[in-house]
Amino acid sequence: MTDLASGSPLRSVLGTIAGRLAAAGCDTPRVDAEILVAHVSGIPRSELALEQLRTLTRQEEKALRRLVTRREAREPLAYVLGEWGFRRLVLGVDRRVLVPRPETEIVVERSLARIAGLSEPRVLDVGTGSGAIALAIADEHADAEVTAIDASAGALEVAGANALRTGLRIELRQWDLFTGLPEGPWDLVASNPPYVLPDELETLEPEVRDWEPREALVGAGATEAVARGAADVLRPGGALVLEVAAGSARRVTTLLRELGYAEVSTTRDLAGRDRVVEGECGT
Repeated sequence: MTDLASGSPLRSVLGTIAGRLAAAGCDTPRVDAEILVAHVSGIPRSELALEQLRTLTRQEEKALRRLVTRREAREPLAYVLGEWGFRRLVLGVDRRVLVPRPETEIVVERSLARIAGLSEPRVLDVGTGSGAIALAIADEHADAEVTAIDASAGALEVAGANALRTGLRIELRQWDLFTGLPEGPWDLVASNPPYVLPDELETLEPEVRDWEPREALVGAGATEAVARGAADVLRPGGALVLEVAAGSARRVTTLLRELGYAEVSTTRDLAGRDRVVEGECGT
């Protein structure tokens, strides 16, 4: 690396990288540094403290130099690594899809609760992106019949690659959610639809604003379209589980009740914000 002597011990390497990432404005520079070094060296991050005097090979230094430069440009760490963990899975990700987030794991948690005890439930994931929700449900409810839709051909390519990577079976369809949803009946419709408003985009972190696919982020009316579409294709008693924008849970809860959903409830994310709204399709 240009500001790090070749052959420096990992202790020095980690400090230098963390300093560079901090100067670039990254939120967690030390953590990012450790993840990048672990990635190129093959040393588990939990064991780096035991390897402080180890040096990197010339090939590892070259790879690390490229990755750090990308992260300094505020490219999301998941894109730099080419993969990201989501529940029990490690999924391939790139600029064609959103980075899977902890908030979306709550969608999976609530979805699994809704289909617990059902044999071969029919599940529809709307706006699948990397396939995170669909694949996690298929992984954790083995006999679920999961269909995942997205308007983006690129996103479906990523989701398909992740299905092969994980060995999980899901059906993928290219579909515009604003035209309605595929014919059911479905036992569950789950979705993390685009919910950032156009005038909110500039307030987001560079990693999101400048790198993640805008069509998966910005989508005025997408939440409403999913809620309305699901009401038409869920079986009586089937459930809708939605991730919603921070501060919008009350509005979405009202919408679901107006559309005839029963037992409407919300679940908070790790930051204590109402993040997931769910309801049961009326008879």
